[in-house]
Amino acid sequence: MYSLELDADPVCLRVLILDYEEKQIKRDLLEGQMITHNAYGSRSFAGIPCGAPLCRRLDSPGCNRNKICQYQVSYGDGSFTFGDFSTETLTFRKTRVARVALGCGHDNQGLFVGAAGLLGLGRGRLSFPVQTGRRFNHKFSYCLVDRSASAKPSSMVFGDSAVSRTARFTQLLKNPKLDTFYYVELLGISVGGAPVRGLHASLFRLDAAGNGGVIVDSGTSVTRLTRPAYIALRDAFRLGASRLKRAPEFSLFDTCFDLSGLTVVKVPTVVLHFRGADVPLPATNYLIPVDNSGMFCFAFAGTMSGLSIIGNIQQQGFRVVYDLAGSRVGFAPRGCV
Repeated sequence: MYSLELDADPVCLRVLILDYEEKQIKRDLLEGQMITHNAYGSRSFAGIPCGAPLCRRLDSPGCNRNKICQYQVSYGDGSFTFGDFSTETLTFRKTRVARVALGCGHDNQGLFVGAAGLLGLGRGRLSFPVQTGRRFNHKFSYCLVDRSASAKPSSMVFGDSAVSRTARFTQLLKNPKLDTFYYVELLGISVGGAPVRGLHASLFRLDAAGNGGVIVDSGTSVTRLTRPAYIALRDAFRLGASRLKRAPEFSLFDTCFDLSGLTVVKVPTVVLHFRGADVPLPATNYLIPVDNSGMFCFAFAGTMSGLSIIGNIQQQGFRVVYDLAGSRVGFAPRGCV
């Protein structure tokens, strides 16, 4: 297992390892105190010249007065980061990876504040897995612990040891229109041991034009399904949980329950059916507490978009394995041990 190490100095710049094309945020692995990087005190740190091929890989590169390439990335929630596009040597315990392209942020707003950095894990040309693919055999995995668990951190593994023997794999799909995301084929969902009626594979299909489909995304919290698929799933779960006391809606959740005073609760099972892999979810991955008084909500939501997203709440506790050499992604239960 490898840990990402960055030289820290409280008075210097913060290093952000970014995926400039994918906009994926791995906060669970990198949250913490403000940690900055003494870029100018590092012998291996180097700014990328404006005319370099690496600079031209950015969507909208800039150039400062020292002829160093500048990057700027904005996110849908208003977060943004701006700074020097550079290369640096990263150390993973005893493994050193030289000349990793990254952003050294001068101006970081939003979700970046208070974090050591962001690790871009997508399929874009500048993402960390793509840059270091040969070193780690194009394989990595992570396991996200429950948000309420503070005793044990989330973990990442790079290389052949990232592939769990207990993982259930499904093939990755290619979307020529948007090749930075991890698309998978979701065939359906079962609730209480029965397939959800009206929830057909066609609702999740990636068409020839690159529209629709399902992605696995560690940066999205709540799984979002196309509106018809979500309504069918929600109604099936409500029917299976009809004996539980309902509670008012909360934030984006429209199916909530008052479980105060209860020590044992029986809820319908939920299973995601991917092509070649059935993934039963623990109850804690789809019925989550939203306050301290016993209110729990069904942790799925609808979207008006044709794109469905498997979020990180549903991934908690699984070791999610990305075998890019084999073009597949797998889910290993109880993977954080």
